[in-house]
Amino acid sequence: MAPTLPTGPGVGRSHHGHPPTDPAVHRPQPILRPRSLRRRPEGLIVRCVVLQTSPVFGEVSANVEALADLISETGPADLMVAPELATTGYDIERLATMGRELAEPIDGPTTQKLSRLAIENELTLVCGVLESDGDDLFDTVVVCLHDGSIVPYRKTHLYPAERDVFTPGGELLTVPTPDGALGPMICFEHAFPEIATTLALAGAEIIVIPSAVPNGFEHLLELRSRARAQDNQVFVIAANLAGSGFCGRSLVVDPRGEVLSEAGAEATTLAVELDRSLVEEERRTEPALELRRPDLYS
Repeated sequence: MAPTLPTGPGVGRSHHGHPPTDPAVHRPQPILRPRSLRRRPEGLIVRCVVLQTSPVFGEVSANVEALADLISETGPADLMVAPELATTGYDIERLATMGRELAEPIDGPTTQKLSRLAIENELTLVCGVLESDGDDLFDTVVVCLHDGSIVPYRKTHLYPAERDVFTPGGELLTVPTPDGALGPMICFEHAFPEIATTLALAGAEIIVIPSAVPNGFEHLLELRSRARAQDNQVFVIAANLAGSGFCGRSLVVDPRGEVLSEAGAEATTLAVELDRSLVEEERRTEPALELRRPDLYS
């Protein structure tokens, strides 16, 4: 069974102070907090880097080292986002037979290495990992903050081919960071508008979507990322895998649904500055979230 993450103060309040419609959305207290470090003052400009990587399947240590090199090479940032299962690689047929060998608990060595990267570089690092918990495997994203906090999100909406390999997570969550609240989603979950809206109602200003979108589905990666951003007046950062059948095409979208930066098909990085004031500005201009009629939707 998936552990229940504890909630923190202010859980369930939207950007405008209205309660969300889904009580399962939480702003958890981080479950791992090795130590406390100096916090950066919160600001409206967020320096974001997307790490579009091409991991070698099963080579976890090498893949993490490659991430570390990229983080070092790209210079200062506040937020970095890596793809779905960026540490193990994504091959659903091989994961069905090798997943238990590659998976680790959240407090395992791979996540601890990712956490150290966040601490050493004073940033928030979002990265896909393969998590084990008892007999269950989870397609998980960890949000590692620079104070040592680690918050995991388990993919709740599994693609049909994944349902025999992974156990679905049981809750949505938002993660408070020094640079605004993040709302994690994973790949196929961009197909569900309700997820992004639930996260936005719970306070998310930046939705991060680590992904493993294959060749031939580039149009859905862009279309859905832009739609989720514009629907909810949030930034969307979609970090996709490259190589080995994956389409790349990672992108960063602003609260109007405009693409700020988009990658090609090869492994690369994107560096973008996000102005968080645009979230409030767009929500004043088009207050779609405030004018929802949830009583009509059930």
